[in-house]
Amino acid sequence: MLSRVTMGNGVVIHQPDLVNLYDCHIGADSRIGAFVEIQRGAVIGERCKISSHSFICEGVTIEDEVFLGHGVMFTNDTYPRAVTADGTVQTDADWSLVRTTVKVRASIGSNATILPGVTIGRNAMVGAGAVVTRDVPDGAVAVGVPARIIKGDSEQTDPPLLWEERA
Repeated sequence: MLSRVTMGNGVVIHQPDLVNLYDCHIGADSRIGAFVEIQRGAVIGERCKISSHSFICEGVTIEDEVFLGHGVMFTNDTYPRAVTADGTVQTDADWSLVRTTVKVRASIGSNATILPGVTIGRNAMVGAGAVVTRDVPDGAVAVGVPARIIKGDSEQTDPPLLWEERA
């Protein structure tokens, strides 16, 4: 389902009948795999690869040139509940959206879970199956449950220039 989605030029959705996108933005030349859901207000940058079975919820911003492996899951509620304290079904007014950001050229391995409110830094890498509960600095490698930094790049340099900066 594609409902009120804005897309840049060259976006490829490999199997559109198996993708659920609504009220989101997908930047130019990004690629979206099968069984992906991108919810309202989510932003995908340019030249990203979102592999199959990934879930990107409201409040998530993915900057340019980011890779998401298969089955990456984002969350946006620190205290999720189905009902309020008095037992009535929750509405949008009963919870607080917590935003998450994935910076330029970060890579997130298959089946990683990203908890709300974290920032994954520029050129950072999150290992497959990791559960990210805290920020991952620029250039760092984070793995495990909960994710821990196993390599920090104290000599981190910016990645090569983006396409539009090369001209």
